[in-house]
Amino acid sequence: MRVGILVNLHADMDLKEKFGELKEMGVESCQLVCWDRSLLNEETAAVVREAVREKGIEITAFWCGWEGPKVWNFYEGQETLGLVPQAFRFRRLEMLLEGSDFARLLGVDNLVTHVGYMPENPYDPNYHSVIACLKELALRCKNNGQNFLFETGQETPVTLKRAIQDIGTGNVGINLDPANLLMYGKGNPVDSLDVFGEYVMGIHGKDGCYPTNGYELGEEKPLGQGKVNYPAFIRKLKEIGYDGDITIEREISGEEQKKDILMAKQMLEELIAAE
Repeated sequence: MRVGILVNLHADMDLKEKFGELKEMGVESCQLVCWDRSLLNEETAAVVREAVREKGIEITAFWCGWEGPKVWNFYEGQETLGLVPQAFRFRRLEMLLEGSDFARLLGVDNLVTHVGYMPENPYDPNYHSVIACLKELALRCKNNGQNFLFETGQETPVTLKRAIQDIGTGNVGINLDPANLLMYGKGNPVDSLDVFGEYVMGIHGKDGCYPTNGYELGEEKPLGQGKVNYPAFIRKLKEIGYDGDITIEREISGEEQKKDILMAKQMLEELIAAE
C-alpha cells in the first residue's frame, strides 16, 4: 500500500506546481477531483498528462463531481446529492459519462463519485431507477476500460453491496472513505469490510466522528483524532488482501491542511509498515 493525496482540479491552478508539492512531501500518487464540467476536455487532459509525465505522479482515480445544488446534511442532502434526486439525475449522468471519457484521455482506470442517499428499500421505485442509471454509467466505464467506484458514506454497507450486485456489470466497486461511514452514521469502517471488502478498490485516508444530532453530519477531524480505528482498519485491509493506495483527504485549506496531511501520511506509513 502507498499513501497518496487528493488533488482538486481547478481552472486557474498550476497542476505541475501542485504535483511538485506532492513530490516534495514524498508522495507518488493522487486521486484527481473535478467538479467543473467545462474542464472535461482534451485540452485539460493534455495539461494533466504533461504534469503527470514531468512530475511522475500517478493518478489512481478520477473523482468526478456533478452540477447543481449540493447540501451536505441529512435533510436537504436527500434532495440534492448525487444521482438519487430525480430532478438532477440525467444532467448529472451526462457529466459523469463525460467524466469517464475524460478519465480515458488521462489513462485512468477508476471513476469515482457520490451517488447519493440510495434507498435502503429494494422495492422503492426510485432504487430501480437509480440502478438503471448506474448501469448505463458502469457500461460506459467498461467500454473505456475502467471501474466505476461508489464513494462511501450515504449508503449503508448492505445497501451498497446490493446495489453493486444489482448493477451486475462486473466493473463496479467501492472507494471506501472510512470517515464518511462514521460521519453519516451508516456504519463502522472496520466492520464494513466484512460486508463489502471484496469490492474495495480505493481508500480515502480521512477521520471523523459520528453525528450528534439528526440534521448534520458528524465532524471531520485530523487523521488519528476521530473515531476511525486506523490500526484495526489497516490490519483488516491487510487481512483481506487490499494492496492499493490510501489517498489522504482533509477537507480544510491552507497551512493547517498541509500540516494535517503530513501528520496523516506519517501515521499511515507507520501503520502500513507495521507487522
